Amino acid sequence: MLNIFTLANGRLVQEEIDSLEDLAKFQPIWVDLESPTLEEKRWIKQHYGLSIPEDAMDEDIEESARFYEEDNGELHIRSDFLIDDDEDPRSVRVAFILNQHNAELKSRGVLFSIHDEDVPVFRLLRMRARRAPGLLEDAKEVLLKLFDADAEYSADTLERIYDALEKVSTQVLSGEVDDARASEVLSAIAHQEDLNSRIRRNVMDTRRAVSFMMRSKMLNAEQFEEARQILRDIESLDSHTAFLFDKINFLMDATVGFININQNKIIRIFSVASVALLPPTLVASAYGMNFKFMPELDWTLGYPFALVLMAASAVGPMLYFRKRGWLK
Repeated sequence: MLNIFTLANGRLVQEEIDSLEDLAKFQPIWVDLESPTLEEKRWIKQHYGLSIPEDAMDEDIEESARFYEEDNGELHIRSDFLIDDDEDPRSVRVAFILNQHNAELKSRGVLFSIHDEDVPVFRLLRMRARRAPGLLEDAKEVLLKLFDADAEYSADTLERIYDALEKVSTQVLSGEVDDARASEVLSAIAHQEDLNSRIRRNVMDTRRAVSFMMRSKMLNAEQFEEARQILRDIESLDSHTAFLFDKINFLMDATVGFININQNKIIRIFSVASVALLPPTLVASAYGMNFKFMPELDWTLGYPFALVLMAASAVGPMLYFRKRGWLK
């Protein structure tokens, strides 16, 4: 999918592109390629003189492979954006290309973004830019606002994590956590921990991208101050993710503690049952001996007496354990 965006009366306007000839009709500030076809890449190459690298979506972690400037003046930034999906939270790699200085190419002043699937942050920025005139002025502003919206999206996701953990906390601290509920709680905690980890990695990546933009001296004074504000917001998100990690660890320990208590109850019942059955076993063993001179061997009531004695020797310890509260 190939989308281009122009500015009209200070608002971001999306234009439909169905052919190579359509590209010549507009002067966009942003060209967004979502899972681009070979034909769409060819249009970009022919019209803007821009070659999209084959490794644009590679999962490199080295800074030199993710933030660099080509000899022809093209600035390359590869950054991750979060998708907060209930079933499958994930990060999407987005490659940005911006030509600021090479006037020989039509790509000058145009931000190109390449990604494999739709990104919520992109939809959020497009919606805001359509409603708020003057929000975007140029391609650099688009890139900066995307990172700003990404930090805000991460903050909203952290709030949802906190709300979810509050519900889990209510279940855990109620004191009635059986094995089935403990399993559900552990699954919910693991899901929130994974999402929190992704957010922490995402904001760290955003920090690196914004810092690179500041070092590259591509921003004017106002944009530079906006970038500094984004970094301050990211710092606050870092502390919040650390707080959530502590809360997750506490709930995890508490849940595991309840599981251990439930297991100890089961082990205690088995232990009490074993101890209660020891006296009857001793009685049965005594009367199972085949000595010639045993008084009860010729006694008519010997067998009922042995049964009553075994039952009494079992009931006695059980009553004692119940009085001590060991059977609860």
